[in-house]
Amino acid sequence: MDAELMTLASTAGTTVVTLLTTDAWERARTAVAALWGRACPDRVETVEAELLETRQLLLGTGTQTGSGTPGFDDGIAEWRGKFRRLLTTQPEFAQEVRRILDEELTPALPAPAQAAPVVFHANPTGNARVYQAGRDQNFHQR
Repeated sequence: MDAELMTLASTAGTTVVTLLTTDAWERARTAVAALWGRACPDRVETVEAELLETRQLLLGTGTQTGSGTPGFDDGIAEWRGKFRRLLTTQPEFAQEVRRILDEELTPALPAPAQAAPVVFHANPTGNARVYQAGRDQNFHQR
């Protein structure tokens, strides 16, 4: 499997599992079941049941979304694998997975938590230097 399909499977798995822990979980279930209905019609009911099982496991353990949380990471790994197997056996569905991600699933993701605004204040005196940054800084002085 090429890197592009691996990335697509990874993104799809992460997005679906994230949505399973939100109010948009039914949207994810519907979209994924419809995809599997076109790719593997005989597996639709199984996939729907597996989505519900993953959701119940995540909610039953009080798992919050976020990398590093064992239950969440396990769910992501499971669904990444399912998407990877689908795309390995039927790569023609890659465009459909992209479409579902772009049009249905990604827009339903919760907005990232709003960070508190950061305010910098500096009162340099004399020959002092002030360096302020909201992220990384690199200095190359001679």
